[in-house]
Amino acid sequence: MDILNWLAAMPGAAAQGMIWGIMAIGVYITFKILDLADLTVDGSMVTGMATCAMLMVNGWNVWAAMGVAFIVGMAAGVVTGVFHTVMGIPAILSGILTQLILWSVNLKIMGKANQALPARNFDVLVTQLRKYESLVYLALACVAIVAILYWFFGTRYGMSIRATGCNEKMSRAQGINTNFNKVVGLAISNGIVAFSGALLAQYSGKADISDGRGAIVIGLAAVIIGEVVVSRMGHNFVIRLTGVLLGGIAYYIVYQTVIFLGLDTDLLKMLSALVVAIFLAIPYLKKTYFKRPVVAKKGEN
Repeated sequence: MDILNWLAAMPGAAAQGMIWGIMAIGVYITFKILDLADLTVDGSMVTGMATCAMLMVNGWNVWAAMGVAFIVGMAAGVVTGVFHTVMGIPAILSGILTQLILWSVNLKIMGKANQALPARNFDVLVTQLRKYESLVYLALACVAIVAILYWFFGTRYGMSIRATGCNEKMSRAQGINTNFNKVVGLAISNGIVAFSGALLAQYSGKADISDGRGAIVIGLAAVIIGEVVVSRMGHNFVIRLTGVLLGGIAYYIVYQTVIFLGLDTDLLKMLSALVVAIFLAIPYLKKTYFKRPVVAKKGEN
């Protein structure tokens, strides 16, 4: 491996890591805060990409295009929430149904399977042509998202959403509308995912119908790796969200390193799935096989 070429690729890996880290924050909201397994993200990320790309191609400002992408992503989350809360469909199946719907929606938005968004022709915010400038914009976006979510989930209503995921029955007994909170949480989650998709479309210079395939695996990998990274730094909400972002960056640095080492790129998805499986299994394995025996104190029976 040429170390200089590897180092030259690190700014790009960090930029992609931040984009996917933002997506992982959306996954974190459903997976950790709401305690729901939401598979909508594979579709809503592409929806954000497609919406941003088509609006910019038709002359929209980049900020307006990203704002609309966020709103459309929220709408996708609402659909999943309605399937789950109003129709009584399990959360994981609701996400799959919405994901299937979004496949057709995304094709209709773009009118074809992919849409080019070259940075040379459009005034994009982030691009591979200006990696260091893009890193600054992405870092600012990460700070803004973490700050807004920290404020929101610290409000009375945000705390009620967190309570819904922590103990739904107790929350309902306290008069909290848990079904409505689930819909709002899913909307916020998928809005953030679509926003990250809008950033990814600009950075990669295209929107493709298959770009979101496996996004949930990358999101879970970032969440779990992030928890391991910040596990000894406390349980503060800001620290946890920052850990998710760091998990996304770490994932893509490893991803880039594996490519430089010459691993068959066809195996990368499998590697991602195995990483997630291993990190998910660590708490169970520690509890089951590595639990320290309790030693009775002197004088105790």
